[in-house]
Amino acid sequence: MADAKPSPVPTGATGVLVLADGTVIWGRGFGAEGQAVGEVCYNTAMTGYQEVMTDPSYAGQIVTFTFPHIGNVGTNAEDIEADSPHALGMIVREDVTGPSNFRSVQPLDSWMKAHGQIGLSGIDTRALTRRMRTIGAPNGVIAHAADGRFDLDALRAMASNWPGLEGMDLAKSVSTATDYDWDGGVWRLGFGYEAAADGAGGAARPHVVAVDYGSKRNIFRNLVKAGAKVTVVPATASFEAIMALKPDGIFLSNGPGDPAATAEYAVPVIRKLLDADLPLFGICLGHQLLGLTVGARTIKMFQGHRGANHPVKRLSDGVVEITSMNHGFAVARDSLPATARETHVSLFDGSNAGLELTDRKAFSVQYHPEASPGPQDSLYLFERFVGMLR
Repeated sequence: MADAKPSPVPTGATGVLVLADGTVIWGRGFGAEGQAVGEVCYNTAMTGYQEVMTDPSYAGQIVTFTFPHIGNVGTNAEDIEADSPHALGMIVREDVTGPSNFRSVQPLDSWMKAHGQIGLSGIDTRALTRRMRTIGAPNGVIAHAADGRFDLDALRAMASNWPGLEGMDLAKSVSTATDYDWDGGVWRLGFGYEAAADGAGGAARPHVVAVDYGSKRNIFRNLVKAGAKVTVVPATASFEAIMALKPDGIFLSNGPGDPAATAEYAVPVIRKLLDADLPLFGICLGHQLLGLTVGARTIKMFQGHRGANHPVKRLSDGVVEITSMNHGFAVARDSLPATARETHVSLFDGSNAGLELTDRKAFSVQYHPEASPGPQDSLYLFERFVGMLR
């Protein structure tokens, strides 16, 4: 930090996490130097740290990984969900070691540094996670200075003055600025991301217009694999602009921030799309926005759901899907209108994880079927949606 006032630090500490309540947690910094303020959350996944860091849904958040060995498989140009990381930084237990994986092209430390992301190791992530389970996800500042000099008063003020994610619309900041066509297929070992078969851009494929509130690339890949042609539009795209693309169906993407804030401009458009009787499918933030459109309300969760091991019960037949989740807001179950049927519930806390409309061709899920933790438990959702368009 420039012009930082010196303060005593433990021997070897080059990084620190300062929470809004004044708590100071020392560690060893890696990646880029500097500081960033946001919501501190935790993720329970054992793999996929590169996908997590590049997921636009993590904008405004500092991710604590509960799995201790993060970074040991390095990084590559394929395991990303966006061009650059959107998470503000990461907190890990063990120091990042050199990569040991045949797909690695760059160590995690170098990758973080190249993208301006701050890392903090040597943290008791179990204790920090237990704290978040008790008091909820706090606001905080992650900082890294190689010389170990920090202005703790300034960092405390930064953490306590940050307004938090509630009421914050972040979709605009991570969305695409222009329309574009997506036609890449899914990844295969030894081949990478393959071009979609049968001409993904061909007229024979039903046309899905995907509204990008902070989308993950693997969602589009799975829509293409299911047989769709995909055009991506900005979060603020108007009803008229979407309809001018002659869609057969609409996809509402995941994304960061408070759904109630994004709803101010998204819900009027979604309502018109439903009135146009177009089939519609939403994931995560898209699920929440569909709920808000039909009159439900959303709530800020105490600690959120983030990980690759979340059991969800499908109410139609009792099947349990092992899902990947990343959300700090949820659709309130008791606010669903008569025209919205609950389809899935979380077996961790009973929160809503899916809905479908009884008077429209629309459905959505809170979890991420494209992340495939099951590994294929939830891919039927893409096939169901594209099947509605044929």
